[in-house]
Amino acid sequence: MIRRRFTSPLVLLMSLTLAGLLIVVVLDLPPQPGLAAPVADAMDRSGVRHPVTAVLLNFRGYDTFLELAVLMLAVLSIWSLGLRDPIPARPVQGPVLHGTLRHLIPVAVVTGGYLVWVGSSDSGGAFQGGAVLGAAGVMLMLSLPREMPMPSALVQRLGLSLGAFAFLAVGTAGLLTGHGFMGYPPAWAYHLILGIELAASVSIALTLVLLFLGGRSRRVRHGR
Repeated sequence: MIRRRFTSPLVLLMSLTLAGLLIVVVLDLPPQPGLAAPVADAMDRSGVRHPVTAVLLNFRGYDTFLELAVLMLAVLSIWSLGLRDPIPARPVQGPVLHGTLRHLIPVAVVTGGYLVWVGSSDSGGAFQGGAVLGAAGVMLMLSLPREMPMPSALVQRLGLSLGAFAFLAVGTAGLLTGHGFMGYPPAWAYHLILGIELAASVSIALTLVLLFLGGRSRRVRHGR
């Protein structure tokens, strides 16, 4: 009781101090013109027509690469905690859910693929498309908790690392061809970015499903 009496005011004081420091730092920042003009000037070399995609996949591609690595490490961290428990839910009886999913899953797959493809010229990309595909996978897991087969350990590991390794392979190829790490030849930029986004969307979708399940399966444990 005494410890809680002293801990709560201390946490509140530290939080207020940190908030005050952040406010002071933000207010003290010098005015910046922003990066809209430099990005617009370099769009003809980016390989895509959407400035957000150009920044995330070309000009600052290593940021997106690190985000994919963090997602992969999140799944590995959960696997390190032990085996996962089977999903306790039982399949829903009746034709409504299964009939809905029979039509909804193909739509989700097409929507996810479209979001990846359209990201080069409009809002969308690997994370949006991967999230839609991951949601479809979660719905399948919930509707068929005992019947849905899981991929083998090798397939799961390859799927998790596909996006990060595609990024790394293309980035290293750019370094070896004289365009710098994570640099693309202008003539091949669009095709390389699209390939990276397709691979990343698969990794993101699988990551979200495995994060939902929690823990590693026995197939992952024994390497089957």
